[in-house]
Amino acid sequence: MSSAKHFLELIQKSRKGKFKIYIGMSAGVGKTFRMLQEAQSLLRNGIDVKIGYVETHDRAETVALTDGIPEIPRRSVFYKGKNLEEMDLQTIINEHPEVVLVDELAHTNVEGSKNKKRWQDVLEILDNGINVISAMNIQHIESLNEEVKKITGIEVAERVPDKILALADEVVNIDLTADELLTRLKEGKIYKKEKIQTALTNFFQSGHILQLRELALKEVAAHVERKVETEIKTENFKPIKFLACISSNEKIAKNIIRKTARLASYYNSPWTVLYVQKPSENPEKIALDKQRYLINNFNLAQELGAKVVRVKESSVHNGILDYVIAHNITTVCIGKPHAKLWQRLSGYSWIYTLMNRLNERQIDIIILS
Repeated sequence: MSSAKHFLELIQKSRKGKFKIYIGMSAGVGKTFRMLQEAQSLLRNGIDVKIGYVETHDRAETVALTDGIPEIPRRSVFYKGKNLEEMDLQTIINEHPEVVLVDELAHTNVEGSKNKKRWQDVLEILDNGINVISAMNIQHIESLNEEVKKITGIEVAERVPDKILALADEVVNIDLTADELLTRLKEGKIYKKEKIQTALTNFFQSGHILQLRELALKEVAAHVERKVETEIKTENFKPIKFLACISSNEKIAKNIIRKTARLASYYNSPWTVLYVQKPSENPEKIALDKQRYLINNFNLAQELGAKVVRVKESSVHNGILDYVIAHNITTVCIGKPHAKLWQRLSGYSWIYTLMNRLNERQIDIIILS
């Protein structure tokens, strides 16, 4: 790279705003409260900080902390017979404060807004050189969706791609013990009285909270580890490159994509989703619902930060091997084969052949259940 081009890149990087995210295991741990405390501290130090969007949920302690922090008026939108309030992206960009507070990163904007999601608004604000302090709950991270569903039994509809977290300069976990959080709930510091019992019997069960707390701690630890790896690269560091191999089976493919996304995020490495299209699955022959599932899974993979590749090949293992060799893949992730397939391993099924060929090249293979 020429020195002039390199310098230009450095200038552009320095123009981009810094991004800090407060993360927590659930509502009520104090993310917004901490965000506002930081804003008050920045104001005392002469920094031009403004509220872009803060959700106090009418909690007295939180409302008190907004005092004295200038707020950029919200945009009023008339939708389906109601007046709704949204963050005013354009006014934030026009007013250009040094720092802007943007709560609830996973929020879906009202139809007709410039961007579909609030995290997309934040990317625009950062591109305009404005620093952002934001907050979100652990259950809104895209690749944790299945794990959260298993823990709580609730599928979270509003989600933030992992790449947004990876972009953050700082991720801070607001940690409370399960007992402290339940005490806050019972004291009415999270929800109004009439909602407390429902919360206790549903989301706020002690077992749920412990598992969500563990997820939040792991997520922030992984973020710190990635920062260490990127900022203190060693000479002999061989970059890990993941390849997720999917079929047209919707559920298995989605699982492989999500789990590989977690691995790639943990190792801060590039990853690719590969679909080997056999002649029996060309668009004229494959069922329409399978085609739709495939496209949905390709879109999910891209949202999670993967490169998506479709190759036409009658032999699945050859399609995978050729890609692995051509692109210096270090780790191949595949789904767990059906029991019948395992029984046929001695009969040189494609997985057996693939394992042997990868083994010869010292390439890791991960079988995801």
